[in-house]
Amino acid sequence: MDNDKEKETAEFYERLKVELDMSNTWPAEYLFKFIVPSENDNVERVELAFDCMGAVIKTTKSKTGKFTSISVDVTVKNSQEIVDKYIEVSTIKGIISL
Repeated sequence: MDNDKEKETAEFYERLKVELDMSNTWPAEYLFKFIVPSENDNVERVELAFDCMGAVIKTTKSKTGKFTSISVDVTVKNSQEIVDKYIEVSTIKGIISL
């Protein structure tokens, strides 16, 4: 990743953190939404990222079965925990965070 892209990413997460702090009191319930290609272990990798957190995870395959949408409803301690989870799952090839 080049420096401009890294800077953009860092700025995005910093803005997200500020917005989350302005609109929530912690701990708070947060709904993560992702779309992943249905191949390999993509869905399992997202589920593992939220393992042992008491998350309620729902998955739905697209009509063609090529993609799976994943909703993760979980209580988080603070905005940094949300940012950390987005960063953790961003390594999954083809993932889209909504």
